[in-house]
Amino acid sequence: MANQVVDRYTYRVTWSEEDQEYVGLCAELPGLSWLDKSQEQALKGIRQLVANCIKDMEANSEEVPEPFSTKNYSGKLMVRIPPEVHRMLAIQAAESGVSLNRYISSKLH
Repeated sequence: MANQVVDRYTYRVTWSEEDQEYVGLCAELPGLSWLDKSQEQALKGIRQLVANCIKDMEANSEEVPEPFSTKNYSGKLMVRIPPEVHRMLAIQAAESGVSLNRYISSKLH
C-alpha cells in the first residue's frame, strides 16, 4: 500500500536560500523534507523518505495520512472573521451586485 499512497501525495520542490539547495516537501507530511543540489534529486529524495515513513507508520499500526488528491471536499468552509470585516465584505458584495458567498468565493481564487 505504501507505494500507492506515496504516488498520490502532494509534492513541492523549492529553493532554500538558507541551505543553498533545493528542498523537497510533502504537504500531507509537513514534518518531512529532503535537501539536494538538483530539483530532480530533491523530488526523488522526498518521495523515498515519504515511502520509508509510510512503511514505518504501517509497521507500527499508525494512521497514514490520506492524500489530499483522494479526499472528498464538500465545498463548504466555515470562517470566523471580525464583524467589521464581515460588514465591509457585505457592502462590497452588494456594490458588485452578487451574494456575499459568491463575492468571497471570487476573492479566494
